Amino acid sequence: MKDEAYAVHGFRASAVCAGLKKDGGLDLALIYSDKEAVGAGVFTRNRVKAAPVLVSQEHIQQGLIRAIVANSGNANACTGDKGLMDTRKTAALVAQALGVRPETVVVASTGVIGLPMDMDKVNKAIPQLVEHLSPKGIPEAAKAIMTTDTFPKTSARTGRASGKTYKVVGIAKGAGMIMPDMATMLCFMFTDLEVDRDTLFESLSWAVDRTFNRITVDGDTSTNDMVVIMANGMAGNGPLTPSEKEGFRHVLEEVAGDLARMIVQDGEGATKLVQVCVRGALDKESALQAARTVANSLLVKTAFYGNDPNWGRIMAALGRSRIDMEERSIDIWIDDVQIVSGGQGRGKDAEERAAKVMEKENYRLTIDLNQGDHEDSVWTCDLSHDYVRINAEYRT
Repeated sequence: MKDEAYAVHGFRASAVCAGLKKDGGLDLALIYSDKEAVGAGVFTRNRVKAAPVLVSQEHIQQGLIRAIVANSGNANACTGDKGLMDTRKTAALVAQALGVRPETVVVASTGVIGLPMDMDKVNKAIPQLVEHLSPKGIPEAAKAIMTTDTFPKTSARTGRASGKTYKVVGIAKGAGMIMPDMATMLCFMFTDLEVDRDTLFESLSWAVDRTFNRITVDGDTSTNDMVVIMANGMAGNGPLTPSEKEGFRHVLEEVAGDLARMIVQDGEGATKLVQVCVRGALDKESALQAARTVANSLLVKTAFYGNDPNWGRIMAALGRSRIDMEERSIDIWIDDVQIVSGGQGRGKDAEERAAKVMEKENYRLTIDLNQGDHEDSVWTCDLSHDYVRINAEYRT
């Protein structure tokens, strides 16, 4: 899509190089709403929370947001009182430059944990951020929040309410330390829909649970994860009907789903995007638990990388997922090639055909427990040599 496709009525964005990244490049982004926007957010459940998460959680409780400022290159996590002071100062500096209240500014950070923020660089860059604000700036903001990402992640959808067309646009970053629990993952979404705060929060939580909480790259939950949405109401619609609220939830889910799959596709060193689908479970929770256990298995993920339909690893992962299951009832497919029936392999020919399927960049692993009527799925990726190299060299 062209930059114009990501423009949302009443929103402007910018990005600059503040010098926070060790290798240079865009590293500071600003998104601004021309009028007060209703805000909602979902944050990491990690007990170790970065300073920007703690401060932004406070600010978003006010219910109104005017701006989001986000940096890459430094997570500002495990930085004590100084980290909190630096976060509040960042919000205050942005608020002063924009002429808004500090508590309407959300601050987000991503990068190396444990390093103090270079506030001199942040302070010098903020006037440039404000000066370069543009309705076409959202794609540049998406680039500025990247760390080990190999491409910027953006998505856009439209919906209708009160006869008016509204837009939802989202940007995200994430490639490693990914298994959201609400990964290092940031997501910001913007809409010109007029929507009350309760509906906005409920819709965001619903969409996040079905998308970002259904992905994993390496099983690690970050200290900095957040998903924040701003709704400025400039589409001109009236109060939402029940069906319009339902439609909005699904538009949000589509945008979040796009971004979530991009994160897994861009998993550090990843070469495969795999949907692990578990069906025939006794309940929804068991289906998700089984899918997540298989999707996080290092042995399964390395088998994905090697195009090896090693179904024994899948069976072993299911066996330690602590769900009710019967080994002799399990069937397994790679796309439409069945490799396990009744808990036993279907032979060399089936595995050879499955191995050919696994050469693709995108396929589905389906597991039928044959215990009940419930199913769920998780998106994951393979684990390659490059994942180890990227993370071994992350700080060096």
